Amino acid sequence: MQKLKILVVLNVISVLFSCQTDQNKDTDLTQAFSFRKDTLLKFVKDMDTLPITFEIELAQSDYQKETGLMHRKQMKTDGGMLFIYEDQRRRQTFCMKNTFIPLDLIYLNSELEIVDFNLDTKPLSKDYISSEIPSMFVLELNAGQVNQLNLKKGDLVILK
Repeated sequence: MQKLKILVVLNVISVLFSCQTDQNKDTDLTQAFSFRKDTLLKFVKDMDTLPITFEIELAQSDYQKETGLMHRKQMKTDGGMLFIYEDQRRRQTFCMKNTFIPLDLIYLNSELEIVDFNLDTKPLSKDYISSEIPSMFVLELNAGQVNQLNLKKGDLVILK
């Protein structure tokens, strides 16, 4: 009887971990991903709007946040992804697993003010990337963009 219970529990666990949501079951992770331009983004530094405009893909659903920029081989210089969360808190969930692009992570508070960075992340790393500073948004850009634009904590983001 004990063995039967263990087998049933293992079977249930197996089914739970192998299922995909109906919404995502047809997603083919082997195909090339294309970027969506959901919004435009600019930075404001010292009361001046920087001239470069970024084309941003939004990650709003749980699936979009879980996959992020995984499986993508490249991103345009002016491309990026913005993760949108429902609340402002510490973010400790980022990982570069299956992500081929080195990235700069920019953490933003509810006012779209830069509060923290993780720069030049290592592609394909399984290490977790975190920020101790509460944030509501996380912006991923190509590695080197933060330094090239000389972005600092306190600079702002404008979404169009």
